[in-house]
Amino acid sequence: MEKLFKAFNIKLNTVNDTLLERYLVHDIDFNERLIAIKGSRGVGKTTLLLQYIKSTLKNDGSVLYVSLDDFYFQANSLVGLAEEFYENGGKYLFLDEVHKYDNWSIELKTIYDTYNTLNIVFTSSSILEIYKGAADLSRRAVSYELRGLSFREFLKIDSDIELESYDLETICKNHISIASEITKDLRIIPHFKRYLKLGYYPFYKQGELAYHQKLANTVTLALEVDVPSIYNTEYQTIHKLKRLLYVIAMSVPFQPNITKLSAKIDTTSRSSTLLYLDYLERANLITNLKTSGKGNNYLVKPDKIYLENTNLMYAIGSSAEEVGNLRETFFLNQLNYKHQVNNSVESDFLVNEKYTFEVGGKHKSSDQIKGLEQGFIAADNIEVGFRNKVPLWLFGFLY
Repeated sequence: MEKLFKAFNIKLNTVNDTLLERYLVHDIDFNERLIAIKGSRGVGKTTLLLQYIKSTLKNDGSVLYVSLDDFYFQANSLVGLAEEFYENGGKYLFLDEVHKYDNWSIELKTIYDTYNTLNIVFTSSSILEIYKGAADLSRRAVSYELRGLSFREFLKIDSDIELESYDLETICKNHISIASEITKDLRIIPHFKRYLKLGYYPFYKQGELAYHQKLANTVTLALEVDVPSIYNTEYQTIHKLKRLLYVIAMSVPFQPNITKLSAKIDTTSRSSTLLYLDYLERANLITNLKTSGKGNNYLVKPDKIYLENTNLMYAIGSSAEEVGNLRETFFLNQLNYKHQVNNSVESDFLVNEKYTFEVGGKHKSSDQIKGLEQGFIAADNIEVGFRNKVPLWLFGFLY
C-alpha cells in the first residue's frame, strides 16, 4: 500500500488546481457513502477527483486515490486494499477506472456493507451500468455523469472568460438581454468556431496540433478496451463497431436504413446492428435521435444518428465542413445532457415535449415553426437574437 500512497501523492502534486473547476463538482453530494462518476474517455474524470481532494480534503493518510488498472491489483484484491486502508484510519477512498477490475460490483458492495464509515467515490466508462454488474449497486450508489466541456466552460479554460450558466427556459425568455450583456465587450463568434473544432475535451490544452489524432486514438481505446471490459464482446464485434462508427461518421446526420447498415458491416441480424448502435451511444460516440413516444429500447430504430459532439466530426468524420451538421450536432450535444431531446415532426428537434427548435444560419426563416407557441430558431453567426431567433452559441451556456 505504501507504493499506492506514493503514486497518489505524485499525481496529486502534479494536478493543476488552477484549471477550470468543472460544473459537476457543485452537483455532487459528497456526503453520500458511495458515488459513481461516469463519463467518456478524456472528459476529465481523474482531474475532477484530484482537484476535489486537493481543495477539500486533508492529505493526512485518511485519503487515498488509486486507479484500478494499477499492477497492484494483479496480486491484491480491492476488498483487501479497503480493509487495510480502513484499519489504518482511512476515510475517503477514490477509485478510478473501476470497469477495468473484474469483480468491481461484488467487491464494492462488500466494502460498502462492511465499512460503514468509509466514503467511496469511483469513476468508470460512460457505458458502465451499475445495476447490471454481478452485484446490484443501484440502491447503494448515487450516479453522476461528467460531460465534455460546455462552450461556457471552454471560454473559461481557453481564454479565462468567466460567465454564468442559464437554464433553458431563461435562455428562451431572456436571450436578447443575456446575449447583449455577454457580447458587449466580447466577439463571441470566433471563440465559438474554435470550440466546435477543438473545445469539447479538456486535453486539447496538451497540444492543439496533435489534438484530433489523440482524439481518434481515444475513440479507438474506448472501442478496444472499454467496451470489452463491460460487455462480453469478441474481436469481430469490435471490428464491426469500428466499421459502423466509420460509416456513420462519413454521413451524419442521416436517417438510417438498418438493412443497408447491416450489409455494410457484414451483419445479417437487424437486432445485432441495433445493439451495436446502442453500444456506440453508451460509449458517448454517437447520439441516436428518436421521435417522442417510441421509447428508449435499443430495438427501436433511431430516426436520425449524429456523432456525439462536433470535435469527433473533425477527428473521425469527413463532414466537418458541412456547417449544417456542425450546428445540429452542437445543439443536440449541449441540450441532450439535462433535457429530453427528440426528433421533431415539424422541425429539427423537440425538447422536453415543449420546445420546438429549427437550427440554421443567420438568415434561417421561421416557416417550419410558424404557429408553434414555443417554436424557436437556433441561429448561427449572430451575436444577439431577435424575437424567437436565439443565437446558437448561447445554448452552450446550459451547464
